[in-house]
Amino acid sequence: MNIKTNYKHTVAACYIGYITQAIINNFIPLLFITFHNIYDISLEKIGLLVSVNFFTQLLVDLVSAKAADKIGYRTCVVTSQVVSSVGLILMAILPEVLSAPFIGILISVVLYAVGSGLIEVLVSPIVEACPFENKDGMMSLLHSFYCWGAMGVVLGSTLFFAVFGVKNWKILTFIWALVPLYNTFNFINCPIERLVEEGKSMGIRKLLKTPIFWLMIILMVCSGASEASMAQWASAFTESALGVSKTVGDLAGPCLFAILMGISRVLYGKFSEKLDLTKVMLVCGMMCAGCYLLASLSALPILGLAGCALCGFAVGIMWPGSISISSQKCPGGGTAMFAFLALAGDFGAMVSPAMVGSLSELAGGNLKTGLLAATFFPIVLVVGLIILIKHHKYNYFD
Repeated sequence: MNIKTNYKHTVAACYIGYITQAIINNFIPLLFITFHNIYDISLEKIGLLVSVNFFTQLLVDLVSAKAADKIGYRTCVVTSQVVSSVGLILMAILPEVLSAPFIGILISVVLYAVGSGLIEVLVSPIVEACPFENKDGMMSLLHSFYCWGAMGVVLGSTLFFAVFGVKNWKILTFIWALVPLYNTFNFINCPIERLVEEGKSMGIRKLLKTPIFWLMIILMVCSGASEASMAQWASAFTESALGVSKTVGDLAGPCLFAILMGISRVLYGKFSEKLDLTKVMLVCGMMCAGCYLLASLSALPILGLAGCALCGFAVGIMWPGSISISSQKCPGGGTAMFAFLALAGDFGAMVSPAMVGSLSELAGGNLKTGLLAATFFPIVLVVGLIILIKHHKYNYFD
């Protein structure tokens, strides 16, 4: 079948889109110490790069809804791949040609952050608009590719540096930039449908006045927070709880977390037609709260590690599941709804790790205290889902 009429190519392009986002979010942090050493950039400035990346993505989440509806999905998603690739390429070039290497890195971060923000907003509605059955399962499988991408980037980069040395990081940057460059041509050629027919989507004002939409926003904030609180602190928690090296901590903590999160999304993608998504999320929310309690209260390090790893499995369905439920409850939400959902999830992912760090610092550096406080997020998610189940018979969108 011709690529221009085969929606399987559309879905495949979206899969690679999430791999691109995984490259953007996980590759450059591996080079932070390298930047510090070769360009003499302070750790404070390097920390600023993380904030710039995140706030740029939030800004894109906020403004992209109207742009995507006005310009079109294809133009915007192709742009996401182009600027992601250009940002990565310039990361290897600008620090060498500008008198201030940090400015070159900063420009590159802004560019690929724009790409990442567009990916987050557009890829889910593009898949949702494809004429396939079992959208819940497809959405879960779609989001699993971020997990596999993150694992591939970390393990692939670690192997490359072990064989060729960190000094050749620019070559690897060019290699990773080929992924979004290749995917640009996929999005140019594959069929892309509008999520809602022109003129039939809810306006932003009407969307913001809809009560259940705000419940969906709460679910997304809690989903992002439940995932990021453990994911961002998994390495440090594993090191401190088990007393192992950073390398072992990275493999035992973040990698186990990512593997189980990916497995969770693949499993739901396979069996979703036989399962009730809201009830599955309710069980996963309770499991997630239990994992946070196990990790933060257990006196045995191995149980703490188990809580950390199993948390990845529990949170796996939360983000894509919240998006799918929102699509069911608000079929006329259009691109604006997906943009606000992305904004809410990213906001939760920003606030929660900082909260864990601050509370841990107040407790004298006890990371378990911060993780215990983060139990708040899956508990709120569970409460929100119970409200949703109790009021499922009401259709707020008629």
